[in-house]
Amino acid sequence: MGNLDLITIIIIAANVIISYKGFSDYAFFDTYKFHVGGIQRGEKLRMVSSGFLHVDTQHLLFNMITLYFFAAPVIDYVAPLGFIIIYMVSLVSGSLLSFYFHKDEYHYTAVGASGAVTGILYAAILLQPGMSLYLFFVPIPIPAYLFGIGYLLYSIYGMKNKIGNIGHDAHFGGAIGGFVTTLILAPWLFESNLLMIGLLLIPIVLLFILKKAGKL
Repeated sequence: MGNLDLITIIIIAANVIISYKGFSDYAFFDTYKFHVGGIQRGEKLRMVSSGFLHVDTQHLLFNMITLYFFAAPVIDYVAPLGFIIIYMVSLVSGSLLSFYFHKDEYHYTAVGASGAVTGILYAAILLQPGMSLYLFFVPIPIPAYLFGIGYLLYSIYGMKNKIGNIGHDAHFGGAIGGFVTTLILAPWLFESNLLMIGLLLIPIVLLFILKKAGKL
């Protein structure tokens, strides 16, 4: 983790440049942010452009640091083109799930690369399930797959209880996009890593069960 490949630099640079443009130009920010009403009017570009805007430097920094740590394993396994595909599919998947959950909220807005980054995180866990994570509040390494499952379960909790000003649904949609796209690009995972696929699928199945039951 943590190698800075050229494609990672390009994506980080795009996020930084577009985000800083949005910091100083509210009209630009307002035009390209995720906005349910705007999307309903046909402004579909918002589904993608919002993934390169951030609320502030802290928001941008958190997403880009996370991307930096998890990009390399994905690039190593599926090459730069595969990485770009997973990143963009995850970004759009996050926006689609947000739109699905908020389609009746005309004024709902959101920004951030979290959906895309969560998709890369989920892809990295699938491709390199043995890796561990060190979290600043936990003094011991945590298996990455446990973190991934726990993170999505927390996202479900956050969606259900509307915790914080956080797009939990975008995170979850990004994870679904990263999960599915990685399996398409690396079908050998079904032979070598079927148990991990099943474990990571649990929160995704749970989400749709709860939605169908009217619990979300």
